[in-house]
Amino acid sequence: MILSNVEIHKALDEGRLVITPEPLPRTPTVASPHSPYDTHSVDLRLASEIVVPAKGSFTYDVTRHGLASTIQRNSERHLLKPNQPYLLEPQSFILARTIERVELPILANCETCLAARIEGKSSRARVGLLVHFTAPTVHPGFKGTLTLEMINLGANPVLLVAEMAIAQLIIEEVKGCPNLNPSQFQGQSTPEGTS
Repeated sequence: MILSNVEIHKALDEGRLVITPEPLPRTPTVASPHSPYDTHSVDLRLASEIVVPAKGSFTYDVTRHGLASTIQRNSERHLLKPNQPYLLEPQSFILARTIERVELPILANCETCLAARIEGKSSRARVGLLVHFTAPTVHPGFKGTLTLEMINLGANPVLLVAEMAIAQLIIEEVKGCPNLNPSQFQGQSTPEGTS
């Protein structure tokens, strides 16, 4: 079952979902006419740090742990500033992350818990920007920022600005309490997936 914005708010209040900093306002106001909560999703924003994987003579072995450190060693890091956005050229790939840290705690003696999916936004996709185009699942028990795999498949460059709404989080209910099985990216705080 996908949670509506009302149920997302309840999950935040109950601690079944933690988003830090919490996206605000929860509902539109005169002072803030835009709410990041759509009918069944919440917008997440682009952090200022992006990583551009370098070309080289190495090969990624995605079957082994340590992928995050391999990416880190073979990438260029860029810091977006208010007056210095990043121009993502056509056919270019980067890694970025959300400003928001997401936690999906598994509470003791639960009958249900939460999972999430991170998806791109239609307004970004219409110009050819794919945001988090594979592996959208955020598993129960996850804690960390969300890495965004981004590629520009459009014909023209796309401007990436720090703090822009970049993706949407869709929250789902999971029946039963799963056994924890943390991924190698648990607790990540960088675009490549290191803590």
